[in-house]
Amino acid sequence: MFVGSGLGLIAATYGLVRLAYGLFLPDVQRDLGLGADAAGWVSSGASALYCVGAVLGYRCAGRVPRVLVAVAAAVAGAGALGMAAAGAPAAFAIASVVGSAGAGLASPALVSLVTTLVPQPAQRRAQAVVNAGTGPGLVAAGVLALALLPDWRTAWTWSGIATLVVGAVLLASSWPPRRTGAGGRTRSERSPAAGPDPAWWRAHRAVLVLALLFGAGSAVVWTYGRSVLVDAGAPVAVSVSAWIALGVGGAAVVVTARWTSRLRARTQWALTGVAVALGVLALGTVPQWTPVALVACAVFGWGYTAATGALIAWTTEIDPERSSAGTAVLFVALVLGQAGGAAAAGAVVEPLGSPGTFGAGALVTAVCAVLGARVRAAGAARSSGCTPPTPPVRPAARPRRPAGP
Repeated sequence: MFVGSGLGLIAATYGLVRLAYGLFLPDVQRDLGLGADAAGWVSSGASALYCVGAVLGYRCAGRVPRVLVAVAAAVAGAGALGMAAAGAPAAFAIASVVGSAGAGLASPALVSLVTTLVPQPAQRRAQAVVNAGTGPGLVAAGVLALALLPDWRTAWTWSGIATLVVGAVLLASSWPPRRTGAGGRTRSERSPAAGPDPAWWRAHRAVLVLALLFGAGSAVVWTYGRSVLVDAGAPVAVSVSAWIALGVGGAAVVVTARWTSRLRARTQWALTGVAVALGVLALGTVPQWTPVALVACAVFGWGYTAATGALIAWTTEIDPERSSAGTAVLFVALVLGQAGGAAAAGAVVEPLGSPGTFGAGALVTAVCAVLGARVRAAGAARSSGCTPPTPPVRPAARPRRPAGP
């Protein structure tokens, strides 16, 4: 129940609210007169406030994860309802930016709750499953779009209501908060991990750069993925179905999690980066070929969602005790990259056209995949002195490092 509702909160805050912006963008532009360059800046601002939420989440997740869940659902739900009620571009932009913070708050809270409530041997797979909620959320957003477009206001209304409801379900399923976790002790009985120190940052610096570049390269799809299909002459049913295919690809991570969780994080990163690069390139260069566009969206959705899971696995390999902090920091880097990428794409999409803009995004993502395969981050924490603090109990009860091949 807990893992399912955790997946549901990620589905709502990411798939129904934050990332559905690009799905409804063509209709919002038509009704509110939002320009292409302004749309890029709105996406960039939403990414920036997501980062603020993630930083706050990182600071508070170890102490009050359930409070963060409540705030995340409330902020994302209110943002969606605000977009539904917006009568001008400025009001829509403010609601979109504010609503995006809910996803930033949700991720570190759920990483902390999974660490607390799920037995240690099952934690890595549980993290991957919960993180895969983006895919089902995108599918749900696509189904709403198919049923309701061009009435995007009603779609955002339902998204806001669903977010509030799933937040309440998660709070109920995670009660009581003190359950037995790894090593037979409750979270409150463990010594809290210290915050990142200089050695921690050194161990993570390569992964941070990769996350930043990956976010920049993938941003073009989240902002202009449906717009490029509409511009290519695709009817509403086709362009929305492509978005659903993107969500189906993301949801497939739940099925592949058992396999990917056995891989080293850098191997998983390289595979998913190649998938994203191929999806971006195909969608931007041949959007008029409907079967190719649908497959490209599905491949992109799987690759992007699995890549975010790889970031969680990577920081866990480096420093298991600070995986919640590592997730927040890496997701901030990823979304900061998206903020820059969205703004850059908005500035060049008209002079360069979709093929050039999407091609640049694919190139950046492919470089990330190649570089990621060469990074040896696992175990770097120990070799650089970034070791977890010794628990105040017998060493045999210390949480084990996640297993891997």
